[in-house]
Formats: sequence, C-alpha cells, structure tokens
Amino acid sequence: MKIVDSLLQGNVRALAKAITAVENGLPEAEEILTALFPYTGKAHVIGVTGSPGAGKSSMVDCMIAYYRKLGKTVGVVAVDPTSPFTGGALLGDRIRMQEHFLDDDVFIRSMGSRGGLGGLSQGAKNAVRLLDAFGKDIVIVETVGVGQSEVEIMNVAQTTLVVLTPNAGDTIQVLKAGVMEIADIFVINKSDLDGAHTVKIEVEAFLHLKEKLKDKDEWDIPVMPVVSIKNQGIDSLCTSIEKHKAHLFSTDKWLEEQKLRLSREVQDMAALKIREHIFNELKNNAQWEQLLDKLYSKSLGPYEVVDYILDNFFNSVYDNRYK
Repeated sequence: MKIVDSLLQGNVRALAKAITAVENGLPEAEEILTALFPYTGKAHVIGVTGSPGAGKSSMVDCMIAYYRKLGKTVGVVAVDPTSPFTGGALLGDRIRMQEHFLDDDVFIRSMGSRGGLGGLSQGAKNAVRLLDAFGKDIVIVETVGVGQSEVEIMNVAQTTLVVLTPNAGDTIQVLKAGVMEIADIFVINKSDLDGAHTVKIEVEAFLHLKEKLKDKDEWDIPVMPVVSIKNQGIDSLCTSIEKHKAHLFSTDKWLEEQKLRLSREVQDMAALKIREHIFNELKNNAQWEQLLDKLYSKSLGPYEVVDYILDNFFNSVYDNRYK
C-alpha cells in the first residue's frame, strides 16, 4: 500500500492519515495495521494515568522536552473524554503541548476515548502501534483520567506512571483501586504543595505491605516527587523510567509481558468482532423480534435468550465469514 510505504519512509502526513483511518475504523485500517505489524516492537511505550487535574499533560510536556534533549524522537497519544451524548471530545491536550508542534521529531495526536473501557479505545491502541512502526523511540500515552477503572493502560505500556497530587482527596480511593496494582512508578505531582509528604507516606505504606508478597526479582516501585509547572524532578523521573526498562530486559520481563499484552489484545479484538457480527446478524434476523416478545412476556429469561443466540446465530456468523 502506498500509505504504508510512505509511513515507513518517514512521511508524517502518511502517519496522520493512517491514524485517522484506524481511529475511524475505515475499511483500509486493518490492512494498514497488518502490513506495519512486523515493524513494531522497538519503541518504549510509557503510560501516564491518574485522576483528572493531576497535571498529567504538563508533566508529559516536560518529559517530551527531556527526551528531545537526549536526541530521542517522541510520539504522544493524548486521550480526552468523549461525550456520551454528542460523541465529541475537547482534545485540550494539544493546547498544553503546543510548543512541541513545530518539532519534526515530535508527533502529538489527541484522541477521544470513544467509550473505551479503562479510558482507551482500540483506535488509541492502534495509534500507539503506528507510532512505533513509524520509528518513534518513545511513545507516551496519556489516558483520559477516569479514575479507578483506568487499568487498560497496562495492556499498552511497558512502563506505567500513576500520577497523584496532594490535597486532591483521592489518595485513599486510589489506594483501594486496581489502578494501584498497575503502577511501575508513582509520581506525586505538585509536590511543592502542602500535603505532598502525607501522600508520599501513604503510598510508601501501601508499597511496604506489597513488598512482603512480591518475588525477589520484582521491580522496587519508586515514589517520585515532581513539580511539572516548574520542570522540577523530571530528570529523576525519566531516569527511573530508564531503570525500569533496564530491569525488564535484565529479568526477561520485557518479552514475557509483551506476549501477555498481545494475548490480551487478540482476545479483546476477537470479542469486539464477535459482538459486531452477532449484533449485525440480530438486526437482520426476524427471529430476534420474536425472542424479544418472549422475553417481554417472560416466557423466556435473559440467559435463555443469550444461549439461543449463541447456539443459533453465532455459528451462522462464523460459517459465513470464515468457511
């Protein structure tokens, strides 16, 4: 494909068009992703997650500057919440990172979450893969900031940063949540404010309890204080990110986790396709209305209807597409 060849040759316009294709699910999207898949796996993907207002975008802006000083190329996928009513998104992260837009070695793409579980749509995940194939050294994924459910980033990033802030009232809630289990590095942003030390103590206490359960070769999760609006602590944070990458390679975790991510991705994609095919089959099947009538009259229960659909509709979907 011409767009694939152009992308591999470093054409930024081709990259932008490819991301638009996968974001909108255009017919050529799957062909583009399949052709580029052999060229992926070289970028270091860094996930940045945390509650809204934690200063994630400002911190990512500082991280871009740090990596550019090292001569590394950077791609950013900044995910903003999608309205459940209009389907639109503000895409405000472009505003916070605008000083890098004139840098040819930085590519920033804002995307809506589009209802993706954990704040990441399949389009955002595919955009990460395209940036990787394009040859970016570092790909940063800033998630939408949906709070406790935001664990999907672990299936995309090799290093995940969980960003906390003092006096936000969310630390204990985050401590309870699964999002604590995905952190490779905890970042306390706005650490010049009162209450930052308290947040640090709470997180370290959590990590101390977790320490007793971990294996000897597991990564020691650091707690890094930063003040992103003053560009303080960013160098130390990025050094910790590199140390985490080195740890993954030294313990073979990099390959192990990559296999796990691919397994989860294929399962998720298969589930999405199966769901789409079944719904399309139902829309065009007269028996669907009859099933709804039986469900409404309570002559059949919801589980019985589901079993009937799987037994009678799924096989026809599979046969029509794959045989």
